[in-house]
Formats: sequence, C-alpha cells, structure tokens
Amino acid sequence: MHKPAPHAGLRHVALYVKNLETCVDFYTRLLGMTIDWQPDPDNVYLTSGCDNFALHRAPKNFTVSGDQHLDHIGFFLTNRREVDDWYHWLDAAKVEMKAAPRDHRDGTRSFYCADPDGNIIQMIYVPNQPKITSK
Repeated sequence: MHKPAPHAGLRHVALYVKNLETCVDFYTRLLGMTIDWQPDPDNVYLTSGCDNFALHRAPKNFTVSGDQHLDHIGFFLTNRREVDDWYHWLDAAKVEMKAAPRDHRDGTRSFYCADPDGNIIQMIYVPNQPKITSK
C-alpha cells in the first residue's frame, strides 16, 4: 500500500455551542465571517472565503467529552500590525480577552480571546505564511 496524495490542508472545524445565535453574531459581526449555509435552525456553516466553520447547537444535556479536547482555534492575520488592530476592535466590543498581544520566539505575534461560548480564539500573524486563495 502506498501513501495517498497530500491533502489540501485543514479547512474545516465543527463545534458544538450552547449559544448558537450569539456565537454566529460573534463570528459574523465581529470576525467578519459570512454564512455559507444554514440548513436548519440548529446548524450554521460559516466561511471567510477559504474555509468552512460549522457551528452546531449543542444538545441540552451536552457535556465536554473526556476523550476530545480543543485548546483553541486560530485565525491568521496578514501582517503584524493587524494583531493589535484586532485586539483593540474586539476589546472595544467587550469580548473577553485571555491574553494581550505579544511576540513569540518563533517570530509570530498573537493574542487570545473567548467567543460567547467560552471557546478560545487566537488571532495570529505568522511571518512567511503561504497565501491561501479564497473559494
């Protein structure tokens, strides 16, 4: 058996959220994503043009599984200055900040905040990141 051809990259994330409407507002109004598809009131698929981010309404008895852990979701920025611009924009919108912008030893710059459901979001600039084309 031979190794398959390389994949096209990680472009899809799906999350259960308890506050679906509030989370959709956060990702669309504040982060600028658009609704790509909403097949029903409990599922919304968002995009920033080159990805697919699914938000699914969590069942009423939903608890985080001990077998799966999500540390954070990262949104790439195209230049270092945008990290601070995004930080000030989201902070002014009263988004819960987890860590202020800082430079990392690998040359990246980022900060962390939380979406309305408590998922940690990293806004990050990565130097020399290959350009991703939109759909």
